[in-house]
Amino acid sequence: MSSEHIVKAIPGIFIMISGSEDKQTSADVHNVGSFNLPDSAGMAGGACTSTLLKVLTDFPGQMTWVELLQRMRDVLELKGFDQIPQLSASRLIDADSRFEVVPQKSIQMRKARRAVLIGINYVGQQGQLSGCHNDVENIKRYLIKEQGFMEKDMLILMDDGKHHAPTRRNIIDAFTRVTQYSEAGDIVFVHYSGHGGRVKDMNNDESDGYDETLIPVDFKASGHIVDDEVFNVLVKPMKRDVQVTVLMDCCHSGTALDLPYEMDATDTAMHSNDTFNMGLLKAPATLACLACCALCAMDDLMALFAK
Repeated sequence: MSSEHIVKAIPGIFIMISGSEDKQTSADVHNVGSFNLPDSAGMAGGACTSTLLKVLTDFPGQMTWVELLQRMRDVLELKGFDQIPQLSASRLIDADSRFEVVPQKSIQMRKARRAVLIGINYVGQQGQLSGCHNDVENIKRYLIKEQGFMEKDMLILMDDGKHHAPTRRNIIDAFTRVTQYSEAGDIVFVHYSGHGGRVKDMNNDESDGYDETLIPVDFKASGHIVDDEVFNVLVKPMKRDVQVTVLMDCCHSGTALDLPYEMDATDTAMHSNDTFNMGLLKAPATLACLACCALCAMDDLMALFAK
């Protein structure tokens, strides 16, 4: 399928930074202080989130995408982590182009900036984590201080008893709402810090035989969120020319959005994802329609992205 067909099928401009390949696990950092982050929210945190913020803090000037990945890899190696940062995208971007969360054109046009920030510690459950709430707070602070986001335009899901709970239903609804309210030229930042998993591929669209998943706080009752579903509720419905940066800090996250182009920290250029399933572009986004209909009553979440 040509790049023109991909642009037509995926109108939004997606760039995803992930902390590990699909086959790798992602580490939890017990002492974020070792990363020397400014005003970090707590001791623990995810290795990917902490590393990205350290690179952005240590290199505040202009930086290319390939430099970002390579510097993240250097920090991870220095800290003793073997995970390899990945970059995937809906367009074949120039890896030597400037890393930007908010492009200059969007600033000049004063376009809206929205964020969906998800941190799940699985409080009281087996496999409890300790740093995902801190990751969200650190990313929130970065977006506000360095990228001009407003807290009122952020939807935060955390299992801390203070925010909307990161249930399967609420996560899907958050993805659906941000696609509904974002218009051409708007900026969206999505951050997920929590457990990621793999389940057996049931529709034969994964070359390795597994679908990558996000694991909501109520996974025991509601199950995982499979990458095909994320594609259908977040990626495919996003309007044309909305700029979306996604940070996935979880295990098995390399292709969590099923995007057609990719590179990792060992590459010098982005290339086609040879395992990308073109069938995703042809299939109707039925999951998105079902999610929208099933969750239309959640007015409190919808209001956060109201114009």
